[in-house]
Amino acid sequence: GINAEYGSFKTINTNYFIQSNLRMALLGRIGRQVCQRIVCSRSISMSLSDEQKEIMDSTRKFVYDEIIPKAAYHDETGEYPWEIIRSAWDLGLMNTTIPEEYGGLGLSLMDLSLVLEELGYGCTGISTAIAGNSLAESPVIIAGSHELKKKYLGRMTEEYLVAAYGVTEPSAGSDVASTRTTSRKVGDEHVINGGKMWITNCGHANWFFVFTRSDPDPKAPAGKAFTAFVVDADAPGVTVGRKEWNMGQRASDTRGVTFDDVVVSSDNIVGQPGGGFKVAMACFDKTRPTVGAMSLGLARRALEEATKYSMERKTMGKPIFMHQAINFMLADMALKYELARLMVWKSSLEYDEGRRNTYYASIGKLYGAIAANENASDCVQVFGGNGYNKDYPAEKLM
Repeated sequence: GINAEYGSFKTINTNYFIQSNLRMALLGRIGRQVCQRIVCSRSISMSLSDEQKEIMDSTRKFVYDEIIPKAAYHDETGEYPWEIIRSAWDLGLMNTTIPEEYGGLGLSLMDLSLVLEELGYGCTGISTAIAGNSLAESPVIIAGSHELKKKYLGRMTEEYLVAAYGVTEPSAGSDVASTRTTSRKVGDEHVINGGKMWITNCGHANWFFVFTRSDPDPKAPAGKAFTAFVVDADAPGVTVGRKEWNMGQRASDTRGVTFDDVVVSSDNIVGQPGGGFKVAMACFDKTRPTVGAMSLGLARRALEEATKYSMERKTMGKPIFMHQAINFMLADMALKYELARLMVWKSSLEYDEGRRNTYYASIGKLYGAIAANENASDCVQVFGGNGYNKDYPAEKLM
């Protein structure tokens, strides 16, 4: 009986150990997968490389030498900052993500975000004019043919030129599926009709990236209904509108543009015919972090200007910095800037490492804009009445 019981016990025990070992092996496998994901997610480092620090330092010097002394003039007059843009082009601060194969520096999205934060610190209007090239070039880099890249990206690094990104319309912004600008195939060419609005660098662009509806059927799926093109600015039928005067952004040239029977070669299609929607969505993943990055610059500028002024301005016998109401406000401004920067950096690094960053890119752009807007408003409040005066920096930041 004892032997029988021992045998049963041994069988049960053996089965138990087999099941335990299988369970441990399975858990170990799952654990390794989880660890791999954790390691992967932790590959984002807050430490910049020596090269990235050098990029930031050189851009910051350019901002203090070239942009800040002239920003107020361009904001007041609306004069396009050609001399500053030319200096940025000479220094290599434009067209930074164009691959080396086509004459560019081939920098990462993270590198570009670092550059744009510094430029945004100097002036968001001027930085928008400079960044307009990267916006227009992104879809060509992502989906353009080798010949298209060589023709249009190559010229951007060989000549001092600007380009424009034509997607937004009066009824279609981020909702690109509502685009009404049309294109129809005629032989080996395409005819574009319609108009775009709020287009950066529109009045000075050498070429446009243009997003069109190529399938007139309103029920056609978005993934097959749109086609994107590169359109030369001097093509017959292209007409640019008047300059828009935007608060705090007057140095940026923003206009509408119409296309009246503009004929474009099939060679100028970006991506595949009917595949423009996918191109636009992929482009947003790359460009949204850059908008957030420029917003970071403004948010940091507002924080620094407010902090500096609060240490100089005195009420009741002490700097207003020592008053708790101001202290709390500055702390909140710092909080918003730091949190926004984390999301801009994360979304940029996710993209650089080949992972889809749509979620983080959207957060980075949104919260960067929130931080910029609220910090600019708080900066005016810290300056008090002087915040509304052009002789002080806070007014321009709004």
